[in-house]
Amino acid sequence: MGALRHQRNGLLAVAAAALAIGALAACEPRNDSGLNSIGVAFTTDRVSTRALEKGGIDVRWMTCNADVKGKHTSGPSKDAKASVDCRGRTNDDRAIRVTGTVTYERKNICVRGDLTAKVDGHQVFQANVIGDCNARKTGHPRPSRSTTHPWDKRTTQGTDGTKGTETGGK
Repeated sequence: MGALRHQRNGLLAVAAAALAIGALAACEPRNDSGLNSIGVAFTTDRVSTRALEKGGIDVRWMTCNADVKGKHTSGPSKDAKASVDCRGRTNDDRAIRVTGTVTYERKNICVRGDLTAKVDGHQVFQANVIGDCNARKTGHPRPSRSTTHPWDKRTTQGTDGTKGTETGGK
């Protein structure tokens, strides 16, 4: 009976932590870009972890911090961005570091910006998009044949909005 009580208490603690994070994110003011530091940190953590694991890197844990700065104008601001710094460990105890800037975040689905991931100091990917920003608005992203991984290529976009060059991601 004691083991069941400890298990139940552990589940309650996890649920309480999730509710607290949700409450904090709901209370944190968003700037006009729609970015907030908790949302950017949480989504970057999730999508970076998924990208690393799809690339064959077993992530034991990772945590991210974000700091949002930018112009406050009416409507979404193109100048708003969040500096992101993630740290973690692989299952075989190598250091993980994901750093860069996020200019767009779609909750639990994707981030856009300029992000670099390193494992033990070796770059494993550099990407402008992590996740599937073209996923349906509701539910989970729908896999497609055109979905790429951050380490497959790096796509840059010209200042005029046209697609630029593609180069190797490693």
